[in-house]
Amino acid sequence: MPSIPHLRSVKTSMYQNLNEKSLCWCDYIDHLHSISLALLENDDRDISNSIQTVLRLVSKELGVLKVMISIYNRKTGNIFIESAHGLSKAELSRGIYKVGEGIIGRVVESGLPLIVPKISEEPMFLDRTNSRQHINKDEITFICYPLKVNKEVVGTISVDRHYTSKNTLEDDVKFISVVATMISQAVHIHQIAHEKRLELEEENQRLQYELREKFQPSNIIGNANSMRQVYYLIDKVSNSNATVLILGESGVGKELVANAIHYNSNRSHKPFVKFNCAALVEGLVESELFGHEKGAFTGANSTRIGKFEQANGGSIFLDEIGEVSLTVQAKLLRVIQEKELERVGGTKMVQTDVRIIAATNRDLLKLIQQGQFREDLYYRLNTFPIIVPSLRERQTDIPLLIDYFLEKYSKLHNKGIRRISTQTIDMLMSYHWPGNVRELENCIERSVILSEEGVVRSHHLPPTLQTADSSNTRQQGTLAKILQTVEHEMIIETLKNTKGNMAKAAKELGLTERVMNLRVHKYNIDFKKFRR
Repeated sequence: MPSIPHLRSVKTSMYQNLNEKSLCWCDYIDHLHSISLALLENDDRDISNSIQTVLRLVSKELGVLKVMISIYNRKTGNIFIESAHGLSKAELSRGIYKVGEGIIGRVVESGLPLIVPKISEEPMFLDRTNSRQHINKDEITFICYPLKVNKEVVGTISVDRHYTSKNTLEDDVKFISVVATMISQAVHIHQIAHEKRLELEEENQRLQYELREKFQPSNIIGNANSMRQVYYLIDKVSNSNATVLILGESGVGKELVANAIHYNSNRSHKPFVKFNCAALVEGLVESELFGHEKGAFTGANSTRIGKFEQANGGSIFLDEIGEVSLTVQAKLLRVIQEKELERVGGTKMVQTDVRIIAATNRDLLKLIQQGQFREDLYYRLNTFPIIVPSLRERQTDIPLLIDYFLEKYSKLHNKGIRRISTQTIDMLMSYHWPGNVRELENCIERSVILSEEGVVRSHHLPPTLQTADSSNTRQQGTLAKILQTVEHEMIIETLKNTKGNMAKAAKELGLTERVMNLRVHKYNIDFKKFRR
């Protein structure tokens, strides 16, 4: 009888003429019968339970230290330990191999079984699970057998056992070969299910990414420390159901923050309803928010659901919350506390599950002192406040915002804007921006529309940015002084455009090369620094 090879394929012929005295297959019949029942009694949804049962039976019959089922993922090329008897969860999670890597990887690659009589003597044995650190490796034998379906390897079954006699080892290998044949189909089903699950997870992640791409915090332009704090708070509160109060001046982007919170939450697949509380008169605000019954007032010809009912299961964004009347505030408080509302003219309470995201540029504490805002409502809304900084507080973000809006409106208005002049950037950086990001956006759009030569210059900016009261960048002095400044700016911009080529710059400006040299010398311009 041939001996068991060391890291060589175990041939089928090895078992064909086994000494019957060394084998007592009658002792295995009961266990094989139990394994077949475990595989037959469970349907496809219980494959994992079937495999676990098989592992327990194999462990009991052979008296092994460990028994493991590995599955080959054809999509990723990884081999991972799916189930094991004798491994902890942490050890199980570390058992990942590539095809051809280690003993398990070699078996998957070759489709042939391998035996390591003593794992201490085999350098290819990786112990990727780190489960054999505190045992005598001279006494451990490792057997790994392929699991095949239609000659395709779908995984492996492997065992750790104490080193023993050749006959006993041969018996174990033959028993494992029979078990491998029995469970291969079950493991194949598990392999297919695992691959499909990964595909669905990847597709789900892709769809969620596309949904969030429009509203995720990264689309709120800015890297200033104050904005990083805003991103941190958005991340922390998004997946909760907490009421959020967004505070900040007009034009800072409070609605963008609200978008980011909703579309990164577990309510993102539900409605997101927006309502500006300052857009309508008091009587209409109540009807819009809570709905009305037919005949509730003149013109109410039918029952109409309000914004809260439209947002059921999702979120509602109440912009300018500081503008609502005390009557509406009382109803809002009830919605927050009791999760129910009453339509205008109605008598029945309507249950609603809505997350409230409110925003205001008003000082609510001051309004409370003046008796214009309910204190109890304030504390309900102020569960999780987020303060969005003004543009003055994040000046380092202005260049990023300029580039973003320049590209956006250049495409929108079919303008080939290549750059913005240095002086224009200086003016934009020096301005105090009372209208915040909204004002900057309008300013850039206006400048893009006015530009005719692919460059946004200072005279394209709105008049508010060119007055001494609004900005410290207005040119002071005589007409000659102002003309010199404009000339200096145009020469620099043209040299940038021509990458420091004096001849091309002179031609673009309509000057001779001699005059160009004189102007460069006059303004002490180093044209070489524009070469790149």
